[in-house]
Amino acid sequence: MTARKTIALTAALALFASLVLYAAPERYGNIQVKYTPEQYDSLLSAWYESSVVESYDLYLHDFIDIEAGNYSGPDSYELPDSVYEARLRMIASVIQLPYNDVVKRYILAYTGRIHSRMENILGLAQFYFPMIEEELDRQGLPLELKMLPVIESALYPKAISRSGATGLWQFILSTGKSFGLEINSFVDQRMDPATSTRAACLYLKQLYGMYGDWTLAIAAYNCGPGNINKALKRAPNAQTYWDIYDYLPKETRGYIPSFIAATYAYTFHKAHGIEPRTASLPFSIDTVTISKMTHFEQISSTLRTSMEVLRELNPQYKMDIVPATDKPYTLILPQYTIASFIEKEEEIYGKDSIYLSQYLNPANLKNNPAATALRGSSTYKVKSGDTLGAIAQRHGVSTAALTRANGIRNPRSLRIGQILVIP
Repeated sequence: MTARKTIALTAALALFASLVLYAAPERYGNIQVKYTPEQYDSLLSAWYESSVVESYDLYLHDFIDIEAGNYSGPDSYELPDSVYEARLRMIASVIQLPYNDVVKRYILAYTGRIHSRMENILGLAQFYFPMIEEELDRQGLPLELKMLPVIESALYPKAISRSGATGLWQFILSTGKSFGLEINSFVDQRMDPATSTRAACLYLKQLYGMYGDWTLAIAAYNCGPGNINKALKRAPNAQTYWDIYDYLPKETRGYIPSFIAATYAYTFHKAHGIEPRTASLPFSIDTVTISKMTHFEQISSTLRTSMEVLRELNPQYKMDIVPATDKPYTLILPQYTIASFIEKEEEIYGKDSIYLSQYLNPANLKNNPAATALRGSSTYKVKSGDTLGAIAQRHGVSTAALTRANGIRNPRSLRIGQILVIP
């Protein structure tokens, strides 16, 4: 096990007290449970064993050694315990946010060593949080749950763990499909912020319906309800989270402290000199309906909107194609382009022969760049320390060709053990 994973999995000592099971607030008392805990555990068993750990490894890998207590750094400073404790009490929340040594160490990490990451998160939050809060409110859930995708994916909708958990909410494929997310060669709605948020809210509602306590529901989101149930059975008289603490997976013991610390850092970032880093996403957006198979280039070349903006606003379309063949799909565009899109919609669709001939006419498959790249190709298994540039240079191909041949849109998604096609 790597040092980074050891750091990510390590969280020690007391977490919570007086969280009585089944004492549910009336507002959340009528939630219907769709699946049994055993069925959920079957769906998520692989998730908690691997992807949650790798989520920490991807986004919190520069965490300091919590176990050794080496959590101070050149960019961090420590305040008196009374200050942190008082500030957490100031946060109005139906989710209990206790303060203890473990939470303190995570707070020091979020406000110190990884404060630059918090700057990115704060910038992205300006774009994603309104949408997430709107969906949480629509489904009658606490708005504080908006912090879950912060610790799952650092608010990066294209985040992919080594086990394949994907998107803001880090769904694995089987779990995503069980909640109605469309996942195929062209579309992956786990990367669709709005659609995946609706699925995550449904899951969180059902978890709360099982336990009547939000901290237990959040823990179950991390490790699966089956593990929470087993922990409750092993502590027959358990009534609080702390009573089952020793029976939980190690990464789950660090999940709630990270949730509390992220909530603290988000709320009191100004007190620590942390300011949002401006995101490249346009804040004024709108949605259009696409009724024909359309490549992003058809839109970009007509509306003079960059491909990168289209990709960032619509990360669920994996090949830059909206596959509207038998049903319509939605596309998010900057607000200033909406009128132009409506005016030039037919012109946009009319460019399909230029950008989509290989997909619309099977006879032209021989002209498909992806198919051409595969003929006479070899493969390479990614090893630790590899980068796309180094692999391309080693095999005498360009990085761009390697990226195209493997459908890679984000070089950071390269993972150990991945099989690459060398064109």
